[in-house]
Amino acid sequence: MPGATRSVIIDAPADRVFDIIVDYDRYAEFLPEVKEARSADRRGNEVDVHYGIDLVKRIHYTLHMVEERPRSVRWSFVRGELMRDNKGSWTLEPTPDGKTRATYTIEVGVGPLVPRSIVNALVDQSLPKMLEAFKKRAEKR
Repeated sequence: MPGATRSVIIDAPADRVFDIIVDYDRYAEFLPEVKEARSADRRGNEVDVHYGIDLVKRIHYTLHMVEERPRSVRWSFVRGELMRDNKGSWTLEPTPDGKTRATYTIEVGVGPLVPRSIVNALVDQSLPKMLEAFKKRAEKR
């Protein structure tokens, strides 16, 4: 399965970064490819999130999130279009100077009609932009 891991240093405490990550319903405000994100069926620290994103076309999918405040968020694939799997995590580590190292890991499995080169390009191009958007939002607050 194509995947990637990237880290970014965010000039904000881990609690603030965690709050931005788990505010799923507001992703469309600062992530341009996310057109809709809606959380549902919360059970303690677990929640399903339904996404609508524009890539080449709009696709919809649902991820099951498991939140471990303030250190990590892990997800697994529930259902969706074009994908067979989507799993990953955010890991947050406080730095000695009060900042946070945020590490994002993702693995995506797609159907046989989606070329691997497209998935790799999306991961390589979209991931840095997404991390920068989370960084900017956390540092702005």
